[in-house]
Amino acid sequence: MKKTIILGILFMCIGFFANAQKFGIVNSQEIIQLLPEVKEASANIETFGNQLQKVYQQKITSLQTKYQDLERKQAQGEISPKQLEEEAKKLKEEEMQLAQYEQTSQQQIVDKQNTLMKPIMDKITQAINEVAKENGYTYIFDGSVGFVLYADETTDVSNLVKGKLGL
Repeated sequence: MKKTIILGILFMCIGFFANAQKFGIVNSQEIIQLLPEVKEASANIETFGNQLQKVYQQKITSLQTKYQDLERKQAQGEISPKQLEEEAKKLKEEEMQLAQYEQTSQQQIVDKQNTLMKPIMDKITQAINEVAKENGYTYIFDGSVGFVLYADETTDVSNLVKGKLGL
């Protein structure tokens, strides 16, 4: 009976080790920084953002000029109280439109970033998947996001992924 239990435990251990899972880590941030496509996408996003910022600044300057002109007209008595109220209302509406433009611009930048970065991230994911399959990894964790508290350096597959991407 004792030998049967020991043999059962031995077979369970052998079965466990035969099905042992292989883990790896990758530093995706390092890989992202090395890809030339990322530098190009970042430059495009920055240029796009600068264009939107330039238009925003022009709109602010125009609005400020209109406010100053209205104040000047009021100070010189060139405008009636009713006209002043109407003009101030128009400027407030323009100010609200400007705030809406700023929000829309921020969303456009995020959308542009997502559009340009998605194919790059898909390429990295594909390379990681290929490395995992080719090398028998069950799981690969991203060490750059801080979820791995400890990892043996031999489990780092970043160089394999870089090789897959031609870096």
